[in-house]
Parts: sequence; structure tokens; C-alpha cells
Amino acid sequence: MRVHVVSDVHGRADALAKAGDGADALICLGDLLLFIDYDDHAQGIFPELFGAEHASRFIGLRTEGRFDEARELSAALWAGLGGDPREHIERAVRAQYAELFAAMPVPAYLTYGNVDVPPLWAEHLRDGHRVLDGETAEIGGLVFGFVGGGLRTRYRTPNEIDEEEYAAKVEALGPVDVLCSHIPPAVPELLYDVVARRFERGSEALLAAIRRTQPRYALFGHVHQPLYARTRIGRTECVNVGHFRGRGTPYALTL
Repeated sequence: MRVHVVSDVHGRADALAKAGDGADALICLGDLLLFIDYDDHAQGIFPELFGAEHASRFIGLRTEGRFDEARELSAALWAGLGGDPREHIERAVRAQYAELFAAMPVPAYLTYGNVDVPPLWAEHLRDGHRVLDGETAEIGGLVFGFVGGGLRTRYRTPNEIDEEEYAAKVEALGPVDVLCSHIPPAVPELLYDVVARRFERGSEALLAAIRRTQPRYALFGHVHQPLYARTRIGRTECVNVGHFRGRGTPYALTL
């Protein structure tokens, strides 16, 4: 059996439509939405609402670590736009999700990323799409465990949760053959982004589960340009499946 795995889709509906070609099933590890593109400042929800020039300024402030100033800029832009910011965001998010889920192959097993908005998924799911978070599924005779979302950071992305809540979802899985998550286990070389030149946040709970239960694979995304794309922890092959928005091709797993 051949399974294709994607993560960090960030709006690439065109490539997502082909991601299941030649596979028996697709796994999506989250981050479907594109709020802002650090490579192309004209792409994403933020520039759609405020323009590429303001997006460039916002990205520059965040890149320099000036988060308070970035939040002040964002607040001023929202005030100038008028109306309830939540309504503007939800409208743009729904539009992206409608396009992405229409393109999503079937069957597909999905979990959430840190920039996703889980309450808005249900209205866009189609037959053959199965969402799992702190849950398991049998695929090709193996048990796959899924843990969605990210941990809290200074970036304050929409779907960040406390360590305790995240750890409870990991614990709920029990032993699995393949551990699927959006964020990596807390291994420094898997967390460092060589282009952004920063460490992303990984999970100590995932790392502990890998050491304790030794699944065949641990699959994840989140770090777009990792220092190490893969490593081993005991018998477990830990694999960053790649930045799908940038690559446009899935990671192939043969069972």
C-alpha cells in the first residue's frame, strides 16, 4: 500500500488536487491556510485585506522580533478597515477552505496545523475525509496516531494550545505504528529553520512517546526548511514530510 503525506499546504489547492495521484490514501498534517507568505508578500489573507505593502511591513517587524510593533500595525489596519475583524477573517478563511477541501483527494486522513481554524473545517469536509486529533486509524494494516495543532509561541497563531492539553492527546493514542503530528518532536536539529534562522517549537510529549513506544515512523511538518529533514530515535524513523506549498509534491510512504 502506498500513502502520500503532505503538510504545510498553505493555500496550494492546485498541487493538493494531484497529491493523491498514484496513492491508496492521502494524509494531511495540517496548515491548510495561508494568512501571509514570507516569500511572496502579495499572497495570503493579510495582503488580500490590507495590501502587499502593509504585508511587507508586518513581515519585516516580525522577522526583526518587534512583535509589539507588529501587533500595533495590525490593530491600526483592522481599525481602518472597519467592521468586526472576526467577520472579515472568517469570510476569507471560509473561501480558502472551500477551495482547498474541494481539491483534497479521497480517501484522506487529516489533522490540524497551528494556523488552521478547526471549528470551520466541518462545513467543508466531503465523504472520504476523516479528521483525527488525539485519535488513531488503521491504514494498510498499521495503526496511525494523529495529533493536531501547535504549542503556544510568541507568534500567537490560531490553533496553539497548552503543553498539558497537547500531551493529553499524545497520551490518548497509546502505542502506534506511525505517529503523525503537525509539529516535530523536541529535537533541536528537527526544529531549526535554516532560512528563517530560528528554532520552531516542538513537543516534549511527542519525543517521550517516541522513546517509550518506538513507532516505525514519526511523520510531521511545520518547520519549512529544517536543518535535518530526518533522524532516528531508537528504531523510529523521524521524517519531516516537507513544505508542500514550496515543493508541491507529497512524501511517499510504502507500507
